[in-house]
Amino acid sequence: MQVLGKDLFNTLREKHGLAGFQKLVKEKIVPLAGDIGDRNFGLHSSRADALYKEIDVIVNGAATTSFYERYDVSLASNALGAKYACEFAKKCTNLKLLLHVSTAFVAGTQEGLLLEKTLQMGETLRQGYYLDIEAELQLAEKVKTELKTSKGGSSDQLEKTAMKELGLKRACHFGWPNVYTFTKAMGEMLLAEQRGDLPVVIIRPTMVTSTYQDPFPGWIEGARTIDALIVAYDEQAFPCFVGDLKDTMDAVPADMVVNATLVAMAVHWNEKGQVVYHVSSALQNPLTGYVFEDACWDYFSIHPRVLENGKPLQNRRPYLFKRFAYFRAYLMLVYKLPLEMLHAVSLLLCGLFSQYYNKHNRRYSFLMLLVKLYAPYAFFKGCFDDTNLTRLRKDVKMCGSDGSIFNFDPKSMDWHSYLLNVHVPAVLKYGRKKKGSV
Repeated sequence: MQVLGKDLFNTLREKHGLAGFQKLVKEKIVPLAGDIGDRNFGLHSSRADALYKEIDVIVNGAATTSFYERYDVSLASNALGAKYACEFAKKCTNLKLLLHVSTAFVAGTQEGLLLEKTLQMGETLRQGYYLDIEAELQLAEKVKTELKTSKGGSSDQLEKTAMKELGLKRACHFGWPNVYTFTKAMGEMLLAEQRGDLPVVIIRPTMVTSTYQDPFPGWIEGARTIDALIVAYDEQAFPCFVGDLKDTMDAVPADMVVNATLVAMAVHWNEKGQVVYHVSSALQNPLTGYVFEDACWDYFSIHPRVLENGKPLQNRRPYLFKRFAYFRAYLMLVYKLPLEMLHAVSLLLCGLFSQYYNKHNRRYSFLMLLVKLYAPYAFFKGCFDDTNLTRLRKDVKMCGSDGSIFNFDPKSMDWHSYLLNVHVPAVLKYGRKKKGSV
């Protein structure tokens, strides 16, 4: 019920009724307890042996998508998960396709046209550096062991923070901005090395947003990337951020990613070789910072927020700094320095302002972490080539379909209308629902 109870399945429940929906689920789905980070997905050998004879296609979409995840957790899910999925696929006697869902941002912060090509084992985004994945796995285990066996041992929270910082440090060392894209790149490298003659498709979406049409507009699970800015705009938490409104944000709705994935499976069924698809929008229908900000402004002008005292919250456009150094200096002078002065006064007055200080210091710390993780994308100058994806759309039309059933054409969207009427309210609904469940 953790999955099937979600709103995502409401359309099917309404169509078939509760009893019919439950019957459909039993006919179509066989859930298995396992772990993507273990060989054979952690399945019992007898169960694995039976599956080797039954499986036609494997879709590996399992991942941890946090930019600030523990290094050991990201390695297990995003890197080893791809390797073990490939090993399992090679044992399947009737396998027609292994499809791996990655991210377009395995390209890091490179500039210019970024091609739909595979990553080579060991390549990094820093010239002169070589990535030894086995050495990284050993490093993660070594650090974790040292933390557990250090004098007095480390608390779970200290270990968690240390492993998160290790992941971010190693990612930056090799040229990636965060542990998510770094370990997803590792996964692609391991897949390329292990696949042999398996038919493989790699789907690389850009920033995934709420659904555009299917199964209904506005379904979202988790707020990330540009969603964090929408939440901040809603709370008027940040007076400023980093970025350039002239720049393009490459985003794509979740249902378009799914549709492209389904079509790619059909087109490449039992086809030898490997192909990469950037599921992106920037070349076909670019979303600029101007459009994004205008949509947020328009939404909150139509739906003004109300404070606890009943007064409306004034709608303000956050100021954008085009250089991170200026942004940091501004916050230090205008925000952090006065805050620390207040803290000093509060200490002299027996903590009179401690509650106010703690609240705004947490807000400041959150902003700095957010910027640290997302600033590379605020200044992203790359452009994802979509030659293969364009060819895939043409294949759909050649088959006599107008593409409306499996729509993954970003040209069919009006970004302002989608953001105003679908995505912004979806993000806010999810955020408030999550806050209410805490």
